[in-house]
Amino acid sequence: MKIQTVVLLVCACFGLVYGQEKKPAASTTAEEIRQLERDWTDAMKAGDADKLGQLLADDWSSLGFDGKRTTKTQYLGDIKSGASKVESVELGPMDVKFIGAVAVVQGSDTEKSSTKGKDTSGKWVWMDVFVKRNGKWQAVRSQAAMVK
Repeated sequence: MKIQTVVLLVCACFGLVYGQEKKPAASTTAEEIRQLERDWTDAMKAGDADKLGQLLADDWSSLGFDGKRTTKTQYLGDIKSGASKVESVELGPMDVKFIGAVAVVQGSDTEKSSTKGKDTSGKWVWMDVFVKRNGKWQAVRSQAAMVK
């Protein structure tokens, strides 16, 4: 089921390739994308909804560990209210794949976190999809799963 969801996510993003900017230089742009992931992590730990708002496109959405879809507005609201908290995160390796002006990132982390009072600490695997719009990379889709 998880593989089917991931395949659907990648296929959906493939359509975004057309009408976008040309393919970036892979090595330097891959590092730029990895830095955005680190910035995202730092902003989550700091509870910085403004910084997160810059990293996420207005049409961003995510499939969470519970299978529920979360929009940018909902996610930022949870950060601002303290309903979602991240105390610590150790990022694992990140694999960045480019499809035109779309960057797909697969990674993992180990974190101490909570969401709406539920302990969500543990080992996570995730995928983020970034699109370059108006010269700026922004996340448009995400998915995460806890590894047991």
